[in-house]
Amino acid sequence: MGITKDDRAPSGDRRVRRTHAALARALIKLVEEQDLSRITVADVAERAGVSRSTFYDHFRDVHELAEAACTAMIDRLIESLPSPAPGVVDPESEATQSLEAFFAALAEHAGLYRALLGPQGSARVVDHIRRRATAGVRERLSEVHAAGAGDSAGEPGEPGEPGENAHDVPAAFAAGAIIGVAADWLQRGCPHTPVEMARLVWPLFSALFRLDAEPRRP
Repeated sequence: MGITKDDRAPSGDRRVRRTHAALARALIKLVEEQDLSRITVADVAERAGVSRSTFYDHFRDVHELAEAACTAMIDRLIESLPSPAPGVVDPESEATQSLEAFFAALAEHAGLYRALLGPQGSARVVDHIRRRATAGVRERLSEVHAAGAGDSAGEPGEPGEPGENAHDVPAAFAAGAIIGVAADWLQRGCPHTPVEMARLVWPLFSALFRLDAEPRRP
């Protein structure tokens, strides 16, 4: 009988994953009840049903756990950013649906994101989110540019694609903007629905990057 990849995985690895998941769930629940800055290692360990020593076997402190807990969620949020290619039939509909999913995901864990992005949050976590968002926006813009470049690629006066580690000002600007809008929305108690936020934010993205512009003609 064949051995699967899961069968070959050391039992210790599975225990680590289960412990990480339990700690992340505990933190998410606690953040819904109180500020991140007030949550202690003892609080998380007790809620997760593990000892403090077990917590320290995996994380240095609550902020490191918060960063780890939000990584997967942030990845899903970044994937939902709009990336319609120029010239699609209805770029506004496609983009607003993506933005609606983005804000809906924030709203699902509003307490966590409010804590992480708010004045009492974690600078380390904010920087983590900023870097992830910048990389995600850079990737999306690269897709748009590649789809719309055509014979205009390499025209004089137009800089090439920035490298992965280059200072990509447009991507950093867009990432900062979306994080700022999201943080303000969360701190105000999400006064607009995700649908309303998507309709408000899309025109700003569209104007900034001319995503709804007609494709260039030869």
